[in-house]
Amino acid sequence: MFIESNKMKILKLIPVLLALMVSVSVTSQTRKEKQIISDASKAKKTLLKAQSGLQTFFDNSAGYVIFPNVGKGGFVVGAASGNGAVYEGGEVVGMAGLKKLNVGLQAGGQAIIEVIFFEDNNALNEFKQGNFSFAAEVSAVALKSGIGLNAKYKEGVAVFVLPKAGLMADASVGGQKFSFHSF
Repeated sequence: MFIESNKMKILKLIPVLLALMVSVSVTSQTRKEKQIISDASKAKKTLLKAQSGLQTFFDNSAGYVIFPNVGKGGFVVGAASGNGAVYEGGEVVGMAGLKKLNVGLQAGGQAIIEVIFFEDNNALNEFKQGNFSFAAEVSAVALKSGIGLNAKYKEGVAVFVLPKAGLMADASVGGQKFSFHSF
């Protein structure tokens, strides 16, 4: 009888433990998302400090995604990854992931800020469908303080990168694949 009683207590405890585990998982994801959003806000200020002309893109685009900490590295085989915040109408509407794997002449490592502007709602909606990627030949405009900004949208997007640290001879974004999830 004593064993039977303990089994019942354990069985009643299992749903409570499962609910607690789910709650902890959701909470840590929320903290991670909050950190990415905070980092994206700081990255936006850094981008505007490096090139104030970007304000026009921020003001006039249908939306944008800021990846505040993209890590790139490679020696013959290269990779890049990062997480970012997606904005529409100046408000955060979701989170995005960036992945890239490529083979070719490359060496080094680098940390960058990457921002992608969407010219219209069609381009933004294509990104939000979660299967957006760049063609192999797409490259970004590398921002450096004091350089004039004359970039234009190409196929509905404009991409800018700002090196944070490291050295790598590669400004391409071709082959990047993105994921998206809304709140």
